[in-house]
Amino acid sequence: MVRALLVATVLVPWLAGAGEPAPMDREQLKRALNEVLSRPALQSSRVGVLVQSLRDGSTLYAHNADELLNPASNIKLVTAAATLARLGPEFRFQTEFLTDADLGASGKTRTLYVRGKGDPTLTTERLYGIVAELVHVGLREVGDIVLDDSWFDGTLYPPGYEQEEGDRAYLAPTGALSLNWNTIGVYLRPGDKPGARAVVELEPKSDFFQVENQLTTGKRQQHRWSVKSEPSGERQRIVVRGNVGLPDVARRRIDNPTLYFGHTLKALLAERGVKVKGKVKRGTVGTSARLLHVSLSDTFDVVLKVMNKNSQNMVAEQLLKALGAEVKGAPGSTAKGVEVVEEFLANEVHIPRGSYVLKNGSGLNDTNRMSATQLAKLLAYMKRRFTYADEFVSSVPIAGKDGTLRNRFEGSEAEARIRAKTGTLENVTALSGYVQTAGGEEFSFAFLINDFDWRRGGRKAVVGGMEAMGVAVAAGGAPQGVARGQDGGPLEDAMARIRTYLSLGQQRDVRNIPFLRTAWRNEKEPAVRAVLADALYQSNPSDFLGVQSFLESYSPEPVVFGRLRQVARELSVQVPGVGSVVELAARGNADALKLLLTLAYAAEGDVSTQAELAASLADVARTAPDELLHSLRALKDVERDTVTTLLARGLVAAQEADHPFWATLKRAFGHTDREVATFARATEGVLSAKVAREKSPVPTSVVPVLQPIVPTLSGVAGGGGIESSTRPGG
Repeated sequence: MVRALLVATVLVPWLAGAGEPAPMDREQLKRALNEVLSRPALQSSRVGVLVQSLRDGSTLYAHNADELLNPASNIKLVTAAATLARLGPEFRFQTEFLTDADLGASGKTRTLYVRGKGDPTLTTERLYGIVAELVHVGLREVGDIVLDDSWFDGTLYPPGYEQEEGDRAYLAPTGALSLNWNTIGVYLRPGDKPGARAVVELEPKSDFFQVENQLTTGKRQQHRWSVKSEPSGERQRIVVRGNVGLPDVARRRIDNPTLYFGHTLKALLAERGVKVKGKVKRGTVGTSARLLHVSLSDTFDVVLKVMNKNSQNMVAEQLLKALGAEVKGAPGSTAKGVEVVEEFLANEVHIPRGSYVLKNGSGLNDTNRMSATQLAKLLAYMKRRFTYADEFVSSVPIAGKDGTLRNRFEGSEAEARIRAKTGTLENVTALSGYVQTAGGEEFSFAFLINDFDWRRGGRKAVVGGMEAMGVAVAAGGAPQGVARGQDGGPLEDAMARIRTYLSLGQQRDVRNIPFLRTAWRNEKEPAVRAVLADALYQSNPSDFLGVQSFLESYSPEPVVFGRLRQVARELSVQVPGVGSVVELAARGNADALKLLLTLAYAAEGDVSTQAELAASLADVARTAPDELLHSLRALKDVERDTVTTLLARGLVAAQEADHPFWATLKRAFGHTDREVATFARATEGVLSAKVAREKSPVPTSVVPVLQPIVPTLSGVAGGGGIESSTRPGG
């Protein structure tokens, strides 16, 4: 008996503690997070933070946790949770193919019907497989292709999309019949020799598209092009301009998902020898139609991975409409979907209606509001639900491993310990998810940062602070593994590495990427890190995350841009990285445009660099004139004066009387937003005056007398800027 008591006294407590996580030093964590939040970039922003234990629900840390902030793409967590809870992990989307009568031996049908149920994951490859199935059941000839998209309402874009003009892929519309995320791939490659017409190809190709190829073959350093996608009646017009020095690709949205689907189906049927003699048109399935084939999507857990890992806006909006149709009845709409989500939050998660603002499912633009507390509460609820917890948690990116977190937290304590959804808009960044600490404890967390100041380090400093918070939680209170060197050390120590990485970048070889990624992850000298990021971008310009890594590593600060100008003088080369910034800006990339304009201002007094940037601004004004005009509005007066002077110099050097930027300015005179119209008129006046001065330089002694005659843009900018996200919801 005594022996039994002894065993119970000693062994049972030991067994109870076996496998138990080591408790975190919560005071140390608070000190670490307070230190990060005291950084200037975060102090000047609106920040909401909550870290909550998944074991007992206690709050480890809170900072403005109940303030309603824009969560950006973190709202996809809400969309994912509600659709998973209501539709179940085994749910599959259906797309039905029907005929007006049995095919018979001839394989002919007067009408081939297609009825869509909102599948957001149909691709050209899947559609080709479907066509093969139709051929194998005997289809040989079709009259009309009738497309039934009545499962959704006719509103293609949810609230928030109207805040942004453009044809970027992340702005793609919804549709009960959708294909390739309602985007088109535009493939570019040089012609036989410089000056020759370049090649433009579409994937998938069909008679739905009208292509205007104004693309010229140029040298590598002239790789500056733009692609515009716009509706043209019942077709889509693709306009390609600029110069291409190497193969490249762009993705753009289409404006009529149903007809895009139908014309692609027609083209694929023709490839398999099926004749289509009639029209491709909208309609509804007849009551006597016979089912020929049903295409099923992957199960819902796979669909959620597509949405959350890649932050896919179109998938999120499709899910919201499908949720409305399945629960409230067809036609599915954004409003019905939001109603179902609000019922789920109120009845199951106990987040009451009216305590947040939910208008769309993707988080795009200035539309939704939630607090860090609400997001962390939702995450904790989903983790406790055995029937779908695994599907939900596995859908979000893993730090340093995949999705939108593939290039973040590498080499830190947070790598592989954090699973979280990112969020990125113009002045918003967010990260919400789960973390398992080094000691084994598990937490849900939400970091929301709004209204950060681009002049206090901008996105780079804010994202760095956010990552430092994540590492602090993962490491148990020690923010290590994210901070990078700031002073750079002697330039000569870095010169050899810069030469090496410049050479590797010029090779443009994807086989160099693993080496470059490792070097970039471990490099602490900011200028060298920027050159490494540029080499990564050059090795694969189509990799979105590589683009983001480059733009976040490159900055106008002296420790980066100032040092790289010194490198350019030492090596007699163009300033490293500037060409890549210009390439991206020429395509209308909002962050690249903003960076290019700040570089132009930072280069004041550097004659050779300013000459390079003047020519670059003229190139950008040619291929992305609308985006450049919006970016100019966002500048301070003193910055804008320097930039417009350089732009005028570049326009004069380009010697194009019909340069597209002038037409853009005149078109903006009639803009519905009076501030935009006023700014465009003022810009046209300022540029005209500066161009005249560049063409006929005034003697220095006379300049002060003439300066008051030159108009200024002061007071007319309107504080605008580009209302856009920097990735598909990010």
